[in-house]
Amino acid sequence: MAFELEFEKPLVDLQRQIAHLKRLAEEQRLDVQSEVAPLEQKLSELRREIYADLTPMQRVLVARHPRRPYALDYLRTVFSDFVELKGDRLFRDDPAIVAGWARLGERSVVVIGQQKGRDMKENLRRNFGMPHPEGYRKALRLMHQAARFQAPVVTLIDTPGAFPGLGAEERGQAEAIARNLEGMARLETPFVATIIGEGGSGGALALGLADRVLMLENAIYSVISPEGCAAILWKDATQKERAAQALRLTATDLHELGIIDEIVREPDGGAHADPDEAGRALGEALDRALTELEPVPRDALLAARAEKFLRMGRFVEA
Repeated sequence: MAFELEFEKPLVDLQRQIAHLKRLAEEQRLDVQSEVAPLEQKLSELRREIYADLTPMQRVLVARHPRRPYALDYLRTVFSDFVELKGDRLFRDDPAIVAGWARLGERSVVVIGQQKGRDMKENLRRNFGMPHPEGYRKALRLMHQAARFQAPVVTLIDTPGAFPGLGAEERGQAEAIARNLEGMARLETPFVATIIGEGGSGGALALGLADRVLMLENAIYSVISPEGCAAILWKDATQKERAAQALRLTATDLHELGIIDEIVREPDGGAHADPDEAGRALGEALDRALTELEPVPRDALLAARAEKFLRMGRFVEA
């Protein structure tokens, strides 16, 4: 395997044993099923056991896994007939955000996703999934277009954060994110957001002010990365485990806090272990959410969306 996480090494060792036996069987025409079957059963049980008890920092690593399905992967497995639309009509197209029309089952939707690259060349083109202001302006343009045609909006969130470079700041990164928040709050069409990998800070929130916020089981959603948090609070980036625990960035934590509405279960071993099954689960969750939202009158939809986000952060003094 080209990439493996430290806690996945027992799984990798078993997979290599199984692959070796199967290769021997093919080369020498041997029947090794009696040896392979117990190993495959052990692999399945071990994968389930390991992924049932991940620490917050381990989930961060899974969310960043380079083989984890990205937005374009879900556009192939969950949606059909995707037609990409480019450009913000102000400056340029931003490849870190892919957006356009697609079909989810029988309904037409606008899909907007943050896209990372699989290799260095693609990551440089996609800016490691960190959008510029023009990417967020493209997203807002497509949201308005969806509302004009009374089509739902689906966003797929996966970014370390908005790009913090000089050019992005000069072109109004903060203003672009703020305008997206305003636009999403007023968007008169059903809107479902899903955190599929990393949900980093305002760069993620700029696509996430939705009627329903879904989150894949091993995704993360946080105001800052564990490494950045540790460097600020303890002046020591090696305290990232402690920071990940304190940030409450896992799907379970955020569901308990009311920040997200539903956890989308991943296959045993994470979405990267079975991308097709992960896509099937996500497709079912999106269909369920949109089926609930579509009959709601637009005034009620906007009021409920506003109330949903205004509720967050309230506290009571004893």
